[in-house]
Amino acid sequence: MPGKTPNKTSGKTPYYITTAISYVNGPPHLGHAYEAISTDVMARFKHLDGYDVIFLTGTDEHGQKVEKSAIAAGKDPRAFCDEIAGLFRDMCTLLNISNDDFIRTTEPRHYAASQAIWLRLADAGDIYLGNYAGWYSVRDEAYFHEDELSDDPANPGGKLAPSGAPAEWVEEPSYFFKLSEYTQPLLDHYQAHPDFIMPATRKNEVVSFVSQGLRDLSLSRTTFKWGVPVPGDPGHIMYVWLDALTNYITALGFPEKGIEGREDVFETHWPADLHVIGKDIVRFHAVYWPAFLMSAGVALPKRVFGHGFLNIEGEKMSKSLGNVLSPAAMVEEFGLDPMRYFLLREVPYGQDGSFSREAIIQRINADLANDFGNLAQRVLSMINKNCGGIVPEPGALQPEDETLLGDATNLLAEMREAFEVQAFHTALEKMWTQVRAANAYIDHQAPWTLRKENPERMQTVLYVLGEAIRRLGILAGPFMPDSAAKMLDQLAVGEAARDFSSLGADARWQAGIELPKPEGVFPRHVEEEAAE
Repeated sequence: MPGKTPNKTSGKTPYYITTAISYVNGPPHLGHAYEAISTDVMARFKHLDGYDVIFLTGTDEHGQKVEKSAIAAGKDPRAFCDEIAGLFRDMCTLLNISNDDFIRTTEPRHYAASQAIWLRLADAGDIYLGNYAGWYSVRDEAYFHEDELSDDPANPGGKLAPSGAPAEWVEEPSYFFKLSEYTQPLLDHYQAHPDFIMPATRKNEVVSFVSQGLRDLSLSRTTFKWGVPVPGDPGHIMYVWLDALTNYITALGFPEKGIEGREDVFETHWPADLHVIGKDIVRFHAVYWPAFLMSAGVALPKRVFGHGFLNIEGEKMSKSLGNVLSPAAMVEEFGLDPMRYFLLREVPYGQDGSFSREAIIQRINADLANDFGNLAQRVLSMINKNCGGIVPEPGALQPEDETLLGDATNLLAEMREAFEVQAFHTALEKMWTQVRAANAYIDHQAPWTLRKENPERMQTVLYVLGEAIRRLGILAGPFMPDSAAKMLDQLAVGEAARDFSSLGADARWQAGIELPKPEGVFPRHVEEEAAE
């Protein structure tokens, strides 16, 4: 796979990460928040680690499903999309998502890019005109062969897609993409790049599907008009997935080399390092998208990661069940950073997981308030009371001090290793191992006793703890940016010293600095009934 050109301006290593663009047939829910937050955590980690990060998210606004949703709402499709896209932008703001761009597939730049990639596929000889007759799921915006469908028990003669969505029989003129010719090239790519699809369960599903042989793909529709017109034949609109997937290169200025102010950004940042998507759309990203790019002569992304779904109290989120959680309601009740922490700590990333009130309250009170928050509060309060609010000057370090500081110093490398495979839960587990070690150290060293018996040793112990907390605060930044910033403020760590370059073995908390009065960072969550 082609490498990247270093950024000529910053000298940093480029890193390009994307979410799936969200379909605008309804407002955002907790599943959208989960994907946005996990991608944001990855982007923030890389940014703090010195990379030149571009982080893209946005909305997918074309297709028959959107058109039907707009009609049902009594609105023009464009007005409907404007409204729902605004809700997704608001969600990004609410969740403190650090995206650099928010793309909408109804933008002129995206029409230009989509039509440009169509022309490249056509120039490669991979598009031909024919007639489509087969099963199509409007909800999935996907074609299915009959052997992939099941009978619809509620509709005699009807069919259901693997997702459970109804499939309807469609017959219409259509352009086709020669997907069948990419069966072996795709299999070769999967073998040559074993980490192209992650986690392994997703890869196995894709390889099994492609190994059965691919069929040519219907690439245009004529029975509705809400989409990108096919170049030279506006009676057809482009298949919504070719349109949607192209967003990832639209944002980098395709078919040109860049965008205003960053004229070489396509050269420096493509191929994408990571596409973060839901497991239900892996086929589109790991089969169709690389085949389109191969045909167009564009490098393939480095990785497609299909995360799992969140269930609510063990049940799938569903409008009919009335258990769809809004991100705004979650933030209002539990706080933003505690919610961000919970979503990535509770469930191994890539697997399905379950949200429950009991579980998030347990994480807030045990992990955040008791473990991390109480650690920082105890240490800073003792420094405020016993050291005049000044960072103490440490004396000679003892073996137990060296052990705690050494483990804290090694934590970055351990977390980097976890992040390279998007194992966010593992990174947090390693971080909390260090939090617990610091709590055990403070209990063992008992600085409250040393205050009378050995004041110099007390200062060393408090300094060692403060240094461990400084490192933990910086590493918590990608997960809980506001809370980490508040903790680092109380440690008097300047804005310029909060990235990972400040975590080297020789970097240390500066003694002699005056600290502000300590305040709690992670309050306990108390249920209203219990409080009453």
